[in-house]
Amino acid sequence: MNGFLELFGQYDVPGAFLVNIELTLWSALFSMILGVILVVMRISPISSLRAVAGAYVELFKNLPLTIIMVFMVLGAYAQLKLTFSNTFATNFFWLAVMGLSLYTAAFVCESLRSGINTVPLGQAEAARALGLGFMQSATEIILPQAFRGSVAPLGNTLIALLKNSTVAAAASVSTETSSLMSQMIEFRPDVIIQIFLIFAFGYVILIIPIGMLTTYLSNKLAVRR
Repeated sequence: MNGFLELFGQYDVPGAFLVNIELTLWSALFSMILGVILVVMRISPISSLRAVAGAYVELFKNLPLTIIMVFMVLGAYAQLKLTFSNTFATNFFWLAVMGLSLYTAAFVCESLRSGINTVPLGQAEAARALGLGFMQSATEIILPQAFRGSVAPLGNTLIALLKNSTVAAAASVSTETSSLMSQMIEFRPDVIIQIFLIFAFGYVILIIPIGMLTTYLSNKLAVRR
């Protein structure tokens, strides 16, 4: 117990977890926006939009996240001069958010598309019969039902995003959990078991409530047919 207290006194463990939570929340917001745009493109009657969205999803689904995060620093920042702030820490934080959002949006799109597959075809046909255009039927009829049918996969995507936020170290975010864990192991190898337990239980504490909430909402919002 003394080892745990000593580590918490010497290192800002709660602060590191807070950085990962912030990365997750911002990335979840932006990836949801981009994912909705992508899924609308994938069900669009315009073939070029379907092709672009499909190519994006396949590309980012099959790219390792580490490569994307390294590109955000060595490509987007160093070569393309993409900056969000004059402060290095803030700039790398938002570069990490951008990388996570671009990557996760592909999985959000697929989760929503699985929800769209649960919507009966007659719903879209009825919308067209009423004179609704594609965007109206998509936003007012199809997507609301798709969200209800994709709560579980979206929850799983959020859990994966929270765990993937540890890869932000590859984007030079030096205050998140994986960076702090490496630092603690380097300077305190005598308490390595306690270090592993701190971060393992920390993520368990964060992830279990998400899973429970997802299960509850999935059952609560399920469309009864």
